[in-house]
Amino acid sequence: MSTPTPSANEALTPVASDQRVFRWHDHASLWFSLGVGLLVMQVGAYLMPALGTQEAVLAIVAGSLLGAGLLGWVAKIGCDSGLASAGLMHAVYGRTFARLPIALNIVQLIGWGTFELVVMRDASVAIGRQAGAMQAGWWPVAATLLWGGVVVLLISGSMVQLVRRIIARVALPLVVLSLLWLYWQFIGLAQAQGLAALWQRQGEGGMGVMPALDLVIAMPISWLPLVADYARHGRSGVGALRGAWAGYAVANIWCYTLGVLVALTLPSQDLVTALLLAQGGLIALSLILIDEVDNAYGDVYSGAVSSHSLWPRWGVRQWGLGVAVACTLGALVLPMHSLEPFLLLLSSVFVPLFGVILGRLAWGANAAALLARARRAHAVPIAIWLAGIACYHLLPRLAPALGSALPTLVLSFALAWATRPSTR
Repeated sequence: MSTPTPSANEALTPVASDQRVFRWHDHASLWFSLGVGLLVMQVGAYLMPALGTQEAVLAIVAGSLLGAGLLGWVAKIGCDSGLASAGLMHAVYGRTFARLPIALNIVQLIGWGTFELVVMRDASVAIGRQAGAMQAGWWPVAATLLWGGVVVLLISGSMVQLVRRIIARVALPLVVLSLLWLYWQFIGLAQAQGLAALWQRQGEGGMGVMPALDLVIAMPISWLPLVADYARHGRSGVGALRGAWAGYAVANIWCYTLGVLVALTLPSQDLVTALLLAQGGLIALSLILIDEVDNAYGDVYSGAVSSHSLWPRWGVRQWGLGVAVACTLGALVLPMHSLEPFLLLLSSVFVPLFGVILGRLAWGANAAALLARARRAHAVPIAIWLAGIACYHLLPRLAPALGSALPTLVLSFALAWATRPSTR
């Protein structure tokens, strides 16, 4: 097996067939694990009380299946081509222009990696208080450094071995047991309060089903710039599609509905506090918190791959250590809750970006061949992407009932498909 030289650009080079080891269950384990998170549960709780229970469940199931399907579709393209996300951007937008969306992706990955560390820090503080320990004012700083150190340790190892040995064999069974236990506890609480009445509960208004669908789809779409970085190590494009789709859809539905269930039964409680109030909640939340590490790892690893594509003199592992340190320092000093709207704004550019990529590369297009003959900039895909960004931000003002993500995605995909060059 050949080892790339330090100056080789691994992100823009297809993974060799003898290095592809992920089967469909490896993809499913990875994306189930990445789909589970406290942040997902919190967003699920945001659907209440604006929506009725049945409306919320409908939006969660439909949005999860659709969003995870898009995730699986990009996974298939990444696996078939062997290219990372940066390589797909080069193939579609041109070798020079692609540096702009890649740079934006690096910024958002550092931001979301930092935000994940903040979520883990706050949950650690809550767990420490619940356990009656670690009350000192230095504990938030120590917790941030602890979780940042864990990410640094993981990024210094092999991503493939992490997925196949730690996530699939250890983390996944533990987090499934934790979710089952929490679901059992809150279903029991719902039965005590009148499960039928809670199921028939009507919403108070302020959010329609389509904007709620937008909110649900936002989670799987936020992973679109990352999925090819992992799927390129798969043996089969169909296996990558099925595994990513099934794994993420199940996790997204599970965590969103758990957030709704918590909001229904304990509406005045903070989600982390509510989870701790459940019998055995301290242990269950601790296991979910440990599983949250792979979300931060996912951001850091993909940030490293994208950074390596711009500056290949540093290897992916070196870039990973740098990105992990940047996220840890950011979690210590940045006011993340005030920066969240900026991160969501930045994420909006990737909905039309990948709508165009799907439109250009779907159904058999050879991404590696397109990359080999890519020019400096491809005007038509660039124009469609910019129009998609404008559409995303105009829709809430012109037609708020439609949402933003789905119409923008459909428009950018349709235009990219209609204008794709001849394959002859």
